Amino acid sequence: MSEAAVMHAAVEPAESPLTPESWGKLGMWVFLAGDAMSFGALIVGYGILRYASSNWPVPAQVLGINLTAFMTFLLICSSVTMVLSLSAIKAGDRRGFTKFLLLTILGGVVFVGLQAYEWTHLITERLPETGFSFTTHLFASTFFVLTGFHGMHVTGGFIYNTCVLIACLRGHYEAKHVEIAGLYWHFVDLVWILIFTFVYLL
Repeated sequence: MSEAAVMHAAVEPAESPLTPESWGKLGMWVFLAGDAMSFGALIVGYGILRYASSNWPVPAQVLGINLTAFMTFLLICSSVTMVLSLSAIKAGDRRGFTKFLLLTILGGVVFVGLQAYEWTHLITERLPETGFSFTTHLFASTFFVLTGFHGMHVTGGFIYNTCVLIACLRGHYEAKHVEIAGLYWHFVDLVWILIFTFVYLL
């Protein structure tokens, strides 16, 4: 056998540094990167339209700042309970994991419920009163597109967390799956903080 053949036979294929767990995290990070660009484009578009308009409403005069401040606090608390649920499942605390992930899911459900209430109040009362309805100003369209897109993500998030909870309780999922779900939930919470700042406060 030639020297080249011997060397070729001795070389073993390199193992992939990515494990199934890291593939899952990578997939989530890629998804979140694309999602971040979508939200970024919507926020930038909102900003351009706002500062190009000569009669854009002052948010505090149209929107319910107190309600959305509570909604923001709720999402931040749900991020904390998400972290606690991950810590619990890593420690083998099944009861603590269930409790904290249920609180996370509940936070998402209440947030979406409050957002539905806010939308109903705006559409039926505040926007017509202030003259910034869908037919008279771009404010309503951009506001509902931006907050609605985020609301869809929150809805998807608590459904995702519910599926993870059920699977973990049945023994099909482990801490690594909860960690990946947590990446998505923390992203959704961070995006809301940006929306709350740029749309409601500034």
